Amino acid sequence: MTHERIMRDPKIMLGKPVIRGTRITVEHILREIAAGAVIAEMIDQHPRLTEDDVRAALAYAADYLGHETMVAAE
Repeated sequence: MTHERIMRDPKIMLGKPVIRGTRITVEHILREIAAGAVIAEMIDQHPRLTEDDVRAALAYAADYLGHETMVAAE
């Protein structure tokens, strides 16, 4: 699945997925949400970030995990 708002470039943040046009990583967004941040707070802290960017990061992470290799139980 393509994610237009997410990009990976080895020259930007060592190739971690980021919001296009920024150095804000998908990982950073996920960690902020896990710590209890709400989208409005994140946008206040990062003026170039939009609600759609945050949702795109969540969708990217979900798709990434959805394609994970499963390990069979023994």
